[in-house]
Amino acid sequence: MTGGKEIRRIARDLVRASFTDGQLDSGRVHSLLDSLIARNPRNFYRILDTYRRLLRLEIEKRHAVIESAAPLDQQTTSRVAMALGKKYGHELTTEFVVNPELLGGMRIRVGSDVWDSSVRNRLERLQKQL
Repeated sequence: MTGGKEIRRIARDLVRASFTDGQLDSGRVHSLLDSLIARNPRNFYRILDTYRRLLRLEIEKRHAVIESAAPLDQQTTSRVAMALGKKYGHELTTEFVVNPELLGGMRIRVGSDVWDSSVRNRLERLQKQL
C-alpha cells in the first residue's frame, strides 16, 4: 500500500463499515479502530487521518443546522425539519439555533450545502452590487 488511492479506498471502506442502519455505531468505530491498530498497516496515520476526515464529512451530511434571527414556533420547526428530511433522508438530525446577527430570515446548512435567505446576507449582496 503506497498510493493515496489505496489510502482513500481503505478509509472509505472503514466509513461504510462504521454505520449500522444509517446511524453511526460508536461500537463499530471502536472495533474498526482496534482492528486497524492491531494490523498497524503501512501509512497508518494517513489512513487514520483520511478516515477521520471522511467520517466527519459523512456525519455533517446527516446533520442540519438551521439558524434564525428569532426563535421559531413548533409548527415552523416541524415544517422545516420535514422538508429537509424529504430532501436528505429521514435519518437527518436537525439543530435549531438563534442567531440575532442574521437580522431576519434563515440560514440552513447541511454538510456543504448552505441556503442563506437571511436579511444580513441580502444586505451584504446589495452592498457588493453598489
